[in-house]
Amino acid sequence: MTRTIDTLRDAAPGLLLSATIALAVRFVSDRLGGPAMLYALLFGMAFNFLTEDERFARGIRFASRNILRIGVALLGLRITTGDVMELGWPVVALIVASVVATILFGGLIGRAFGLNGGQSVLSAGAVAICGASAALAIASVLPSHKDHERNTIMTVAGVTALSTVAMVLYPVFVTYLHYDNVTAGIFLGATIHDVAQVVGAGYIVSDQSGEISTLVKLIRVACLVPVVISISLILHRRRSPEAGNVPLLPWFLVAFVVLVIINSLGWVPGEAHTLLTPVSSWCLLTAVAALGVKTSLKALADVGPAPVAVMVIQTLLLAAFVIGGVALIR
Repeated sequence: MTRTIDTLRDAAPGLLLSATIALAVRFVSDRLGGPAMLYALLFGMAFNFLTEDERFARGIRFASRNILRIGVALLGLRITTGDVMELGWPVVALIVASVVATILFGGLIGRAFGLNGGQSVLSAGAVAICGASAALAIASVLPSHKDHERNTIMTVAGVTALSTVAMVLYPVFVTYLHYDNVTAGIFLGATIHDVAQVVGAGYIVSDQSGEISTLVKLIRVACLVPVVISISLILHRRRSPEAGNVPLLPWFLVAFVVLVIINSLGWVPGEAHTLLTPVSSWCLLTAVAALGVKTSLKALADVGPAPVAVMVIQTLLLAAFVIGGVALIR
């Protein structure tokens, strides 16, 4: 307990900085609109100079790692097994197949563009599952290297920007394809990366499309656990004995699964659910702000156009796969 208190005391300046940026970002996003995650990255980068001060650096590292994992774990409160059953197995099968196909083929596309294996999987997983949240969760189990944080921040920024573009364009696209409200909701929920943008796009079409798109999106979020566990298991087998005693399954994924089960059984009181669900969003926003602080514009400029091109192609691949799948189940 004493050690934990000392850690939190040392991390306090950096944590307060990250939380303050998150509060400012939420205010701007609520008043002016736009993606809060992208704002958090940009606002955070403005304070990059503070990473040279160890008083702030400790808390920034804590926020980008520990607070992130708490936020991912609490995502489990958004999902129940009953949600899955409501859509029917053909739709669930389409969602799972689109996630798997995007990760496999998207990863190959990344390698074809010269990205390393970790960055390819990171980008494909973010596109396939749930945007920034998936990118952060997958990055947390990938091996650390000198470009690790730069790749993560690029992926978060890229999928957030693409998700915002999709929120505007996809409702027009489903109208052009003459999709009914149910089909439109399935397409939007299965193809747009971030939850907030899915909700926005769905309710642009209709209330029914908004409800279905949100439900489909949450099933994609549920795919995060098996995907990250699979990556963790593969890396665990490849990791050398000198790498240290790393747990086979990260604690936050175990917590995610436990919360899904508890939520499905109805054991979470309504007041607790109302209180804890926004905590997940605030934790993720704070973690992204911390990642932004740790990232310099120069480092992003050194990345080049390849990662952005890969994410665009992966996004188009996901959309094409879902269009084909929807044609089969309609």
